[in-house]
Amino acid sequence: MGRQKVSSYDEVKEYFHNGMTLMFGGFGGVGSPPTLISRILQWDIRDLTLIGNDTGFPSIGIGQIVSGGRAVKVIASHIGSNPVAGSLMSEGRLEVEFSPQGILAERIRAGGSGLKGIVTDVGLEDPHLNKGKTILNLHGSNYLVETALTAEVGIIFARKADTNGNLVYDKSARNTNPLVAMAADITIAEVEEIVEPGSLDPEEIVTPGVFVDKIVQSEGVGWKWAWE
Repeated sequence: MGRQKVSSYDEVKEYFHNGMTLMFGGFGGVGSPPTLISRILQWDIRDLTLIGNDTGFPSIGIGQIVSGGRAVKVIASHIGSNPVAGSLMSEGRLEVEFSPQGILAERIRAGGSGLKGIVTDVGLEDPHLNKGKTILNLHGSNYLVETALTAEVGIIFARKADTNGNLVYDKSARNTNPLVAMAADITIAEVEEIVEPGSLDPEEIVTPGVFVDKIVQSEGVGWKWAWE
């Protein structure tokens, strides 16, 4: 039934283009899809708006795309582990929108749930975080309105998938991947192992296949390489 979701990298190339909005899973490289990131670099995709937890490290994870000057904007919770991102921001070559980590996750979750935004008091008193944002009074208290986040394509990484797209993650490599899977128009999962339907323990499945459009076989060693 879901065999059509299993694709080659050449087949998913059509979803990537210059100037697109790309959402990615992972935290500091852990849980980010290494082969998809490598292919984006090889395909010379540029002028990207990236949405994800962070900018990785200069030569690890999504950081390779940032360090290569392929992004024009990043929406993330921090960029501190990638000094190249900091330099690009200071030089005016990279726009960075900071969002507190929990708020960022909820904005992505809202996007995947079909909501337009969330309300929060986090950052209400911080001029750097509330600049230009709507303040809403509810039951006598003020809240910031944070817009939901979505993307044209979401790239995620999982340990195992069946051909229907049901995904199993490896411990903390799960990261923000389940949220990203919900919030993109097209979700492409890079996985270490592809199995037939019925092979996965239903209790292990975190992301249901309904959120996954394409599956590609990882050609790397997953997230572990980041620490070797």
